[in-house]
Amino acid sequence: MKGLLTRCVALALSLTVILAGCGSNQSGSADAGGTSGGNGQSGTSKVSMVYWPGPESDAMQKVVDAYNSGQGKTDGVNVEMVLLSRDGTYEKEAAMMSSKSDEVDMYFTASYIIGQHASSLDALDGKVNTDGYLKSSVDSLRMNNETLAIPMDVSNHFLLYRKDLIDQLLSDSTWKSKYGEVSQKVLGQVLQPKDPKDWTWDDFIAAAAFFSQEYNPDSPTKYGTALQMKNLIFNVMIWDDFLWSNGGSWLDESGKPQLNSEAAKKAMGIYSTIYGGKMTSPNSTVAEYPETQAALQSGNAAFAVQWGAAYDELNDPQRSPNIAGKIAVAPIPGEHKTHVHALGVGLNKYAKNKEAALKWMNYLTTKDAMQIYADGGGIPPIAEVLNGLGEKKPVLPLIAEHVDKYGYSTPIIAETQPIMLKLAEDLSGAWAGKVDIGKALEKAQSDVSETLSK
Repeated sequence: MKGLLTRCVALALSLTVILAGCGSNQSGSADAGGTSGGNGQSGTSKVSMVYWPGPESDAMQKVVDAYNSGQGKTDGVNVEMVLLSRDGTYEKEAAMMSSKSDEVDMYFTASYIIGQHASSLDALDGKVNTDGYLKSSVDSLRMNNETLAIPMDVSNHFLLYRKDLIDQLLSDSTWKSKYGEVSQKVLGQVLQPKDPKDWTWDDFIAAAAFFSQEYNPDSPTKYGTALQMKNLIFNVMIWDDFLWSNGGSWLDESGKPQLNSEAAKKAMGIYSTIYGGKMTSPNSTVAEYPETQAALQSGNAAFAVQWGAAYDELNDPQRSPNIAGKIAVAPIPGEHKTHVHALGVGLNKYAKNKEAALKWMNYLTTKDAMQIYADGGGIPPIAEVLNGLGEKKPVLPLIAEHVDKYGYSTPIIAETQPIMLKLAEDLSGAWAGKVDIGKALEKAQSDVSETLSK
């Protein structure tokens, strides 16, 4: 314990040194001379904001530059981004939060971890206007009826499918007849093909079997679908769609776990039926986003539940020459629920420059700021901005529509991320039939109960 404490103190001290010198590498403007910490010689307040290095920070840099050269001069505020390592951002922020550091004014956060950040963030209600955002994205950053961060990017899921193949299935009498035979074999009932927007989970399974050569040797694809089954919290987010769209959730209305519910059993059964029935690749047990993209791009799978950001790549002739122009979008089958989470920024409870930070945060919520962010590659959950970019990026209006109509947020509590880790560990074996579904769900029920009781 003593050694751990020593390492934590050392990490906090090293972060102080790093952050103190970060302005030379980040977005602090060269003309903001004398600004350090609070008010500089010019009377300008400096706001330090932790952000995620990568495409997100590239897009945000354009917003920062626009603010610093425009509205920021009027506000008397200069903003700089603090870029920690992409893989270690949350760990480094945790060290700063635990020491109640005031070295940065704003933290980078996300729906699945904001519960752990909550005690270090100021509530923004009444200080920042989030009325223009898609509701589920704001809800995903709220805890105990308080808004703790501004959504910057939103993520969701689609059912992405080969429109050319589904069109033929809906019009070709030979294919329809074979579909009925296959559905009888795998489900015990003869089903008729449907438009994917109207699919139940039985339709999902029947179509997965029809487009798998195990059941239909003439299928143009080897497998019907591509499941993401690796032990990973982001794959739990995909499975959550199967749970929520069967009427389930992690917790009941009183906050108690309900992972042994009928809805959970149905969601698990879909995975085990598809994997055990060879309707997805045997390598699905180590698959996540990239492997699902590859399955669709290669023509190896006819459809998949996949992250919304995948759509543009799949329809890009340069990156997906075999299927570009053939991929369409439908809601998740069943009750049509899509997981939504947001990346965002929150106000450090111990910040030195809260007044200045709030000026910057209020600018961030404007359409103009989010338009710049979207033009730079961000996905801000503001319908007007996303719809306006539809000609340039056709996926953005689809994201706006699905997040608005079908979006849900998992429970936002301090234990959100630990629960996801437990679910990935407890359920991934049963997805592949290596563990009995009932036993896996009872283990998950027990582990989540224990996690909540700590």
